[in-house]
Amino acid sequence: MVIYSKVNELTEKMISLKSQNFSVGFVPTMGALHAGHLSLIDKAREECQVVVVSIFVNPIQFNNPEDLKTYPRTLEQDIEKIKDITDILFVPTAEEIYPTQPTESYYFGDLENVMEGVQRPGHFNGVAIVVKKLLDLVQPDKAYFGEKDFQQLAIVKKLVEQCQIDTTIVACPTVRESNGLAMSSRNQRLQNDQKEIAAKVYPILVNSTRLETTETKLIVDYVMTEIEKIDQIKVEYFQIVDEISLQPVESILPDQGIIGCIAFYVGGVRLIDNIRYQ
Repeated sequence: MVIYSKVNELTEKMISLKSQNFSVGFVPTMGALHAGHLSLIDKAREECQVVVVSIFVNPIQFNNPEDLKTYPRTLEQDIEKIKDITDILFVPTAEEIYPTQPTESYYFGDLENVMEGVQRPGHFNGVAIVVKKLLDLVQPDKAYFGEKDFQQLAIVKKLVEQCQIDTTIVACPTVRESNGLAMSSRNQRLQNDQKEIAAKVYPILVNSTRLETTETKLIVDYVMTEIEKIDQIKVEYFQIVDEISLQPVESILPDQGIIGCIAFYVGGVRLIDNIRYQ
């Protein structure tokens, strides 16, 4: 594995690889890597000749300074985890990615006016800016994103469409701990007992798919009522939405992609997850 920290070094390498017609798979991350990230890299390894991974904690997508400050940074451990399955690792500084204050502004319509977009103003514009920069640098044939961040995945797909970027976005399934907790870099901030508490959310989501109703209000009420019984969990939102538009739906119809998305806090750590209904 070759490690680059400079934009010009990475650019030169990618130009050389593309001139030789190597297929390139790209996995952008913010580090604190776990098995979910490794599954994305494995998928890229299966489908492409060259695998590029980036580790960059993007400051402009954090609307909460404390969240940025406490975001786990484990570069040495990350390198050890991926050195045998990654060809190129890009680890730039913020100054390297943003030599000047970014001024780009992206608009994703209703996709960004719900859920995370409401709770984290400016978040998705920050995501879009860095993803666009990274895709322009790497110019991958395919880029791999996890479905745990379902709204982010939709935003990235829309970004690629709007900017006519010649990269296929590959969605990969959420990877979970043995207790069902969705793997997340933020899990590292949880104590062991808090992880067990957080893990109680997913079985409730699964059970909600088995209710004998198609009315989403009843499903939401069930989920909220059950989670409220658990001490130390505070739900920020739970919405059942169309998987394309991300707009709330009133009922679950056959052959309609429907996703339930949740954000909740355990011990001050914000976690997200989702469940498919159709």
